Amino acid sequence: MTAGAYGAGMPNSSGATRYVAVLVRDRPAPAPPGVDAEEFRLAVIEDTYEVAAGLDLVTAAVVLSPPGQPGVAELTWPGTPVIGVGADPTPAAAAFAALAERGADQAALIAADAPDLPPLLIGKLFRPLGHADIAVCPAEDGGLVAVAAHLPLADWITGLDLDAPDAYEKLHAAAPARRSVATGPGWHRLRTLADIARLDPGLEGWPSTRALLSAG
Repeated sequence: MTAGAYGAGMPNSSGATRYVAVLVRDRPAPAPPGVDAEEFRLAVIEDTYEVAAGLDLVTAAVVLSPPGQPGVAELTWPGTPVIGVGADPTPAAAAFAALAERGADQAALIAADAPDLPPLLIGKLFRPLGHADIAVCPAEDGGLVAVAAHLPLADWITGLDLDAPDAYEKLHAAAPARRSVATGPGWHRLRTLADIARLDPGLEGWPSTRALLSAG
């Protein structure tokens, strides 16, 4: 069992309490022909969650917006916080606020449709928070795959939406200084059937999604 699998807040070497949460919205990745849509939805979420759960010195969590989405809590390790939030002002802002209430000094959110996201990319988001308010992993074709930030969020960060095509541009436009936003390597999400071709069979991980695609 890894340190990131569960806990009440895991401090890192600098003393900051860090959470990494998967933000699950009601926009599931589309299943390819021959694959059950609900099974595929849960497989993609599970693999994305395992990215967070496998990280050291963080507390893994799941944030549901809207709350009460079936089957998701059962995918997690015992003790994993599963938090329901609304969309006011945005699911990302509500998720960060909920994590701050649990004692997080820094937190990362991962979009739930990134099953093959390399864990190293999440680590790279936390590193620049020594000088930046927020660090982002841009998504191919717009939006964000993941974002890490100091908590509570800086006042200038408003309307944060990982799904918005211009989320990256809006952050930079609103930032009070160039160094306020750090940018890490980009990655891809599963938002269309064509995106499935971007999954890299050579990468470790994403076993649940891989198994469904192989059987389909």
